[in-house]
Amino acid sequence: MKYLYVSAAIAPLLMIAPAVAQAADAVKPANREAVFSTGVAKGRDRLDSATSTSALRESEIKVLGARSLGEVLRNIPGIRAEYGIGEGNANYSIRGLPLSGTGSKYVQLQEDGLPVLEFGDLSQFTSDMFMRSDLNLSAIETIRGGSASTFASNSPGGVINLISKTGDAEGGAVEATYGLNYGEKRVDGDYGYKISDTVRMHIGGFYREGEGPRDVGFTAYKGGQIKANITKTLENGYVRVYGKYLDDRTPAYQFVPIRVTGTNADPTFAGPTNFNLKTDSLMSPHNGNILTLDGDNNILRDDVRGGQHAVSKSIGLDSQLDIGGWTITEKFRVADISGSNMSFRPIAVAPAAALAFVYGGPGGALSFATGPQTGQAIPNPTALNGNGLLTSSLLLYTKVNSLDNVTNDIRASRVWKVGGGNLTTTVGFYKSSQDYGTDLSFLNVLSDVRGDGDASLIDVRTAAGVPTTQNGYIAYGIGGALYHRTYDMNYGVDAPYASINYHVGKIAVGGSLRYDMGDVKGTLYGAELGGGRLGVTSVDMNGDGRISLAETKVATLPLGQPGRVDYNYDYLSYSAGVNYRIAEQLAVFGRYSRGGRASADKILFTPAVNYNTGKLVDSESAYDTVKQAELGLKYRIADLTFNVTAFSARTGERNVQVNSNAAGDIQVENIVRGYKAKGVELEAAVRRGPFSVTAGATYTDAKISKDVLHPEFIGNKPRHQADLIYSVTPQVELKYATVGVNVIGTTSSYAQDTNQLKLPSYTLVNAFVQVRPTEQVQLMLNVNNLFNELALSDVEQAAIPASGVVLGRAYNGRTASATLRYTF
Repeated sequence: MKYLYVSAAIAPLLMIAPAVAQAADAVKPANREAVFSTGVAKGRDRLDSATSTSALRESEIKVLGARSLGEVLRNIPGIRAEYGIGEGNANYSIRGLPLSGTGSKYVQLQEDGLPVLEFGDLSQFTSDMFMRSDLNLSAIETIRGGSASTFASNSPGGVINLISKTGDAEGGAVEATYGLNYGEKRVDGDYGYKISDTVRMHIGGFYREGEGPRDVGFTAYKGGQIKANITKTLENGYVRVYGKYLDDRTPAYQFVPIRVTGTNADPTFAGPTNFNLKTDSLMSPHNGNILTLDGDNNILRDDVRGGQHAVSKSIGLDSQLDIGGWTITEKFRVADISGSNMSFRPIAVAPAAALAFVYGGPGGALSFATGPQTGQAIPNPTALNGNGLLTSSLLLYTKVNSLDNVTNDIRASRVWKVGGGNLTTTVGFYKSSQDYGTDLSFLNVLSDVRGDGDASLIDVRTAAGVPTTQNGYIAYGIGGALYHRTYDMNYGVDAPYASINYHVGKIAVGGSLRYDMGDVKGTLYGAELGGGRLGVTSVDMNGDGRISLAETKVATLPLGQPGRVDYNYDYLSYSAGVNYRIAEQLAVFGRYSRGGRASADKILFTPAVNYNTGKLVDSESAYDTVKQAELGLKYRIADLTFNVTAFSARTGERNVQVNSNAAGDIQVENIVRGYKAKGVELEAAVRRGPFSVTAGATYTDAKISKDVLHPEFIGNKPRHQADLIYSVTPQVELKYATVGVNVIGTTSSYAQDTNQLKLPSYTLVNAFVQVRPTEQVQLMLNVNNLFNELALSDVEQAAIPASGVVLGRAYNGRTASATLRYTF
């Protein structure tokens, strides 16, 4: 039934479209660099808009040599991107808004003006997992704060919009990329064509395969996508139909053991012996076997090497028509999203001899459970792999039953002549339906710490020879039956909105409102729901006819005792601003906004919901609010652009956070707190002849302003929040070559909210060279992390433990690639 979700407004548009035809497309501004259309009522010159915006065009994106979407977005001022996990499930925020959990809670990621997922922080599945940067990409537009609160749902921090090519420029390109010091082979292509004077099309995509930038011992990257659209231009607008098919596998680079010396205030981080933090991970062909129970409590086998498997099939409509003085814009998309997310995640690291005692008692013995040394004893645990370490780890298995979504956004705008100025009015209605249907299992295994894709699982026996593990499994669950769950949820959103803007002379004044109404329904299964719902049993998992100790600790679902979820919520968002264009080249603006972000799966399996009635225990758990004030200046002449914005924000936060307790043990904690932040955001670009420089920087002073569970945190900096993040890209563009570097960096931050252990500052230099021997041929060389610097993304311990070993994640070391491109 959901595929009949198209709003009634579409039908008349489709009937009108064929009736009119002419060679003119929808009105496009002459100076496209200055016009911005994301998160606003109508596209307009940015110097006439009281918003803080940025845009990266295709020509700017391709020189970055980014290996993932996160590596592209890190170059946009105001955006914090933590992408140490790789391609997909990265963390994004804007300005000082918190990254207390995972994903992009306050920032909405869109493709062509509609969200990829309604909520950007769904557990194990975030929006960027189902998005790719390739030759289809025309531009990336971002709006920070401002009217993002009222022109999109669940986006009070801002909107990041990937805009596709539509065939306005005929021709295309094909390119092949080869990893010079890492495993990647990739082919990209795109083509735009004018079928007639009034019809054009574009098609493009990529396919890649390889081990990737880290040594994992198997093909971790495999897949690609294809996107296509066809546009009919009309006398009064256009109608476009588009589609996308993505089927791609990427690895999830999880936390690894890191040795740390020095003090919390001045630590030194290094990899364990025989383990390189910049090129290794604990993934390997020897530790990937998943054995668990599925959503019906049947034995299921899978493999961690499946990684983050994203499958997205979508079709959409994008139209704009001028009818009776009104401009009517209709955007509709239906997406069938499936896949899985499997990863290997350490939760504790300790000397091998200590873990032999923990799991095997006095005289406990170790042996290899998998790999080329399967069955061989480990006589000297302290010398194992030269570092003597073992990890108690999770095999994380999450299967998507449905992340399907249907989204429709229709709006009508009209410009009225009033008192010598232009009064622009807009009304619209947004409607979406987002499924969240997943099966989740956390399985507990024991692994050694070895690089080069050679890590193995480890077995333990007591002194009497009794096995306490089975093929490396400590238990077929964690903490009894924690995090063995099934979600079958649907989130419906209805949101009418309106705006008014009056532009007279040098002044533009405007405001907008949005009223979000949510309907949340579903069923949950999991032992955490309480009420005596037991979830641990004995199962012969390996089918040998015997029940081992590990097989007495199998997590099962209490299928006869479901948890009910059935609640509604509503909230108002608003934004108001004034823009004064002092001169043709200079403008100043001020804006105040309040936006909301509805709670999604992060409040499930918490006390926020009464699972007998399905209602919220506390209505405040339904959503969080963000209040922001902005004051900015914009300056633009032919060869110089300069934008600076001062901001202040206050945020309420209900979330789930993975951190550590005072002993350094990993824990999952529900948090209820508030944040406040203030700062300055800078964006500049200058060109002189063949020389050009683009730069962005954000200074942020952020604090935890309240905390229900940890009042001692009040006044502390939020974890991972640096005072300064920045990017600078100088380049020289000659007739036959372009040479430049892309420099990104951050000052130090704290690993956790306790403000003890510091994550060091870093600066990463990425170099690029483009050679164009002919007009159609281009050879590109990109080197990311040119100086092979160790840069930490995150560390889970709040302070240096007695063992001197923490769990953390580093960005990739030096990677070099060559690309040969042919344009036609």
